[in-house]
Amino acid sequence: MDLRQDIAVETPRLRRYARALYRGDVAAADDLVQDALERALGRLHLFKPGSSMRAWLLTITRNVYVNDMRGRARRPLETNMDEDLDGAAFSHRAVQDDTLNVRDLNRALGQLVEDQREVVLLVGLEDLSYKETADVLGVPVGTVMSRLSRGRNHLRRLMDDAGQQPGAPSNPLRPTPLRPATLRKLT
Repeated sequence: MDLRQDIAVETPRLRRYARALYRGDVAAADDLVQDALERALGRLHLFKPGSSMRAWLLTITRNVYVNDMRGRARRPLETNMDEDLDGAAFSHRAVQDDTLNVRDLNRALGQLVEDQREVVLLVGLEDLSYKETADVLGVPVGTVMSRLSRGRNHLRRLMDDAGQQPGAPSNPLRPTPLRPATLRKLT
């Protein structure tokens, strides 16, 4: 298979990872993926045959994200009041347990410290091995394991707390955290 085709196959994973990094900001995530793909295609000659295309692309995506976050930290905050309204204030409260669990999981992931969230997303969502995750993040495997353990524990506590919040459904059969197939390694 051509390397460009390999990149195309991995693009949906990059989108999912980018959306998780930007906590659902689809426009920022799409920009991140576009920038990462542009960088990858421009540096395709640097890809080492036999290595993981997924890990290589996720590393590029993460590096572009980190650079963007550093740039945002240096720029003054610009806001547009019309764009700040995301519709959530006007939407109806969902009543299905799965919808609530997904919401709780998204909020809990957003509360994890960046280092833990990255590891949880790469291992749990993107299904990378500890070694691949270590390569993407540029840290030792032991650091990945430690961050993952702390992240999982913190995520469990946050999910348990979310189920106990006032206004949460009083359904005793409600699962404690949502365990979709893509996040199976979180448990």
